[in-house]
Amino acid sequence: MADAGTVADELAIQRVIADYAWGCDSGDWALLKSVFTEDATLDYSSTDGPAGSRDEIVAWLEASLSQLDMIQHVVTNHQIDLDGDRASVRAMFYCSVKVPGMEQMMITGGYYDEQFVRTSDGWKIQSLYEDNRWMNMPVPVPPS
Repeated sequence: MADAGTVADELAIQRVIADYAWGCDSGDWALLKSVFTEDATLDYSSTDGPAGSRDEIVAWLEASLSQLDMIQHVVTNHQIDLDGDRASVRAMFYCSVKVPGMEQMMITGGYYDEQFVRTSDGWKIQSLYEDNRWMNMPVPVPPS
């Protein structure tokens, strides 16, 4: 059975993952940036997106996601392996997106593979790899 400290760390890490999703979905770019360490590396290459530093990728996410009519992440099935002040995390994601000009929702899913570190401000993501496993592309709206 897990001790209270382990449970508290796992809940804190899950909250950071929820804040990541809320930041993306609500357009709260300061919240999104806050979940990462300053030297974090983020990799969205599985969807032909970029890989780079926290600031580069948060700017790319802001530019990309701000164009959408709607986005909603569901992140679940957290596997958290704690090792002192570090943690390896894998979580499943399911994301619904309303792309302007498209008739149907785009639906995508996969895994977030993350490395966390405990900082003076709590747990932060030091690296994130989006392992996109599938994507349902919407049909363009026919011209009227």
